[in-house]
Amino acid sequence: MAALAPTSLSKHPLSSESPRIFGSSVQSGEIQPTQFRFWTSFRRSYTNLRLRLQCKSNTGVRLKASAEPPALTRGDKRESIVEMESGRDLFDKMKNRFLSFKSHKYIANSEHYQALSKGQAPKFMVIACADSRVCPSNILGFEPGEAFTVRNVANLVPTFESGPSETNAALEFAVNSLEVRNILIVGHSCCGGIRALMSMQDDADSSFIRSWVIVGKKAKLSTKATASNLDFDRQCTHCEKESINNSLLNLLTYPWIEERVKKGLLSLHGGYYDFVDCTFEKWTLDYKGSITDGNNRVIVKDRSFWC
Repeated sequence: MAALAPTSLSKHPLSSESPRIFGSSVQSGEIQPTQFRFWTSFRRSYTNLRLRLQCKSNTGVRLKASAEPPALTRGDKRESIVEMESGRDLFDKMKNRFLSFKSHKYIANSEHYQALSKGQAPKFMVIACADSRVCPSNILGFEPGEAFTVRNVANLVPTFESGPSETNAALEFAVNSLEVRNILIVGHSCCGGIRALMSMQDDADSSFIRSWVIVGKKAKLSTKATASNLDFDRQCTHCEKESINNSLLNLLTYPWIEERVKKGLLSLHGGYYDFVDCTFEKWTLDYKGSITDGNNRVIVKDRSFWC
């Protein structure tokens, strides 16, 4: 590492001692080491904990710590510069995509976008997973203004009694203000949130992820009861779909949702996207059948399979 040049050789105005350069005293033109060595002390005492999310197929999310001080070598500096340049490249690509959107879609459909500037009237509310591989607009071809969308970990819907969350705030706005006619919950294959739910132990330490995915606990218990003969991966697949149905039932705990469903003004749908095989399964909640079943389970209709 390059030596740090002294910024001043003058004495401190209130000190009678020899001038110091980062903890070294100057005597008769020579620099004498003192009991405090700046960089040695710094490197020994400095601990930088870098938290990295690592996706483990069978243990969920782990935290990894590194005790190495950052950027203490020229190599680290070069790596930092490369990372910065890489970041610029990412935003350059993003800029090009935006400009392409502007010229090929926005300007070409300027009347439509001007109308959207005055308000929105989507027919769908979509509740999808935050997973980067599962973009509902990209998969299902929603154009701007067609779907009011909220995304969260594992596309879960908490019950009305669970209290405020960004998901039920979005539900309230979409149903009561926008008066959407359809709510579609989209689950997907290889869902990390569902895998975390299925892996979670009852005595596990509290975390934001645990506190959220516990919303799907009924789906987990149902899966363990009906699919215990399957291996873990297939149990997760089963739970991914069961969780969608559990969230459909949770939607009915909102009085203003059930009222509109009962009147035929709102329909509730489930969807499952398998991005391994690129297939999509869609079904609709049979409200009358579900509430008269007596077993607190979803009865579906209009099931279709797109492949």
